[in-house]
Parts: sequence; structure tokens; C-alpha cells
Amino acid sequence: MMLNNTIKSVTTIALLSTATLYANDSEDIAKKLANPIAAMISLPIQVNYQQNLGLDDQGEKWTVNIQPVIPMELNEDWNLVTRTVIPLISQNSLFPGSGTQSGIGDIVISAWASPKAATDNGWIWGVGAAALIPTGSDISAHKWGLGPTAIALKQDGPWTYGGLGNHIWSTGGNDSVVENVNSTFIQPFISYVTPQAVSISLNTESTYDWENEQWSVPINLQVTKVTKIGNQLISYGAGVTYWAESPDNGAEGWGARAIVTFIFPR
Repeated sequence: MMLNNTIKSVTTIALLSTATLYANDSEDIAKKLANPIAAMISLPIQVNYQQNLGLDDQGEKWTVNIQPVIPMELNEDWNLVTRTVIPLISQNSLFPGSGTQSGIGDIVISAWASPKAATDNGWIWGVGAAALIPTGSDISAHKWGLGPTAIALKQDGPWTYGGLGNHIWSTGGNDSVVENVNSTFIQPFISYVTPQAVSISLNTESTYDWENEQWSVPINLQVTKVTKIGNQLISYGAGVTYWAESPDNGAEGWGARAIVTFIFPR
């Protein structure tokens, strides 16, 4: 009887230790996900819904962003982190009689060179370049583009805060289809990670179109959680979007977002 009780106690302790270790690992991974240039491979798939598009507010748009993040070691002090955003878009009724358009939107590839060590004040940063690659679909801008990009953030306990930005100019393409691309993207962000690996995030993915002198300012609030399905780590969640500012034919009011991220820690 004493031996059985001892075995049960050891088993219970082992299970509790494993659960605690998994919880700690999940919390750490959630914090890494809050850092866009963390040295961790991930594959976020983000579904966005927008409504009230077009001059008569009758349009709607679905966008599925597939955005793999791949870090590479340059040397013992520096990493190169790439993020590719591939949008799959379906939109309809943007103006009367327009019908439905769908296809692969233009692809944006960003690459940041980032020191492995944070600064003395705890800041993590990276600089690099962003490229716009036209797909030639019905929803393409038919323009090649290039410009600088930078990111800076700080992680303090459960908090992560910082900002990401880029500017892209047209470098070529079909001038007879659409006007030149000249846009600035700004994404300040803040997130809080609980011990249960639940992340609460707030950001704005704002774009200023210098050609038309117009802002697009969606404010996003989302909640995600890290978990494991089989041997695969994932993060899943959902959120809402509020359009604080948009062009006359842009989205208005509220939208929705769902996201699942496949995680491949080293």
C-alpha cells in the first residue's frame, strides 16, 4: 500500500511539473509572438472582414493574409527576419454594377536586420527594406515598389509595446492602369500576456496615401491564446476592427478578424 501511494505521489508531482513547464513555455512563446522580429518561425493566417465600402457603402471585402515569418542567423550578433504578406482577397459591390472581384493581392515582403541582444535600456530594434510585388490580378495595383522599413519594441514583464513602419514608392509597373504608389504604413502596438498564455493586443495599421492625401486608420483589438494540438503549437483568437478614418470609398464602422498562427520554435 505504501509503495502504491508513493508511486501515485510521484506520478502526480511529475504531471504537475509537466503542466507547469508547458504553461511557462506557452507564456514565453506568446511573448515571442508579440515580438514581430523574434527568432522564431511562425505562420500566421489572418482572416479580415470589412464592410460599408464604396461611395454608397454597399461593398464588403474578405481578406485572408498568409504571412510567414522566417528568421535567419547572419552571424553571432545579428539576425535577419523576413515577413511576407500574401493577401487572398474577395470583394464585391465596391460601386454599382461592379460585381465581385477575387484573387491574390499584391505581395509585400519586409526584411529587418536586428541585433540578437537588446539595448542597455531593453529595446529591440531592426531596420531593413520592404518590397511591393504586383500579382497582376484584378485587384492588383500593377506596380513594383520599394522602400525602407524599421521596427522598435520593448518587452517589460507581461507587456510588449512599440511600433513598426515602412514607406513604399513605385519603382515600375503599368502607368496606364493605376496611379503611382507612394504610401506610408505605421503600426504602433501594445500587448499584454497572461500566465495562461492569453494575449490581449491593441494596434492600429494606419496607411497614408501621399498621392491622394488620405489616411486609412483601422484600430484592432484582439485576444489570442497559445495551445497545442497534438505536437503542433498554435495560437488562435479573434478580434474586432474599428475604422477611425478611411477614404470616401473605404471601409467604415466595424469589422472583424480571426487568426490562427502555426508556431515552430527552435
